[in-house]
Amino acid sequence: MSKLDKMSLSEQNAIASLLNEELAWKKSFDNSQDELTLLAAEALGEYKKGKTKSLNLK
Repeated sequence: MSKLDKMSLSEQNAIASLLNEELAWKKSFDNSQDELTLLAAEALGEYKKGKTKSLNLK
């Protein structure tokens, strides 16, 4: 018997809900790679042109 089998139905449903949310986030992230690549290229271009400022996160 697994740990999941020993949980109540409400606990199992809560875990299933969390897993579904994680899968949805992963799908969204995977589907946004082209956009993220463009944004990274834009940010790098601005950095190279001196249009950025250091955040000094010390």
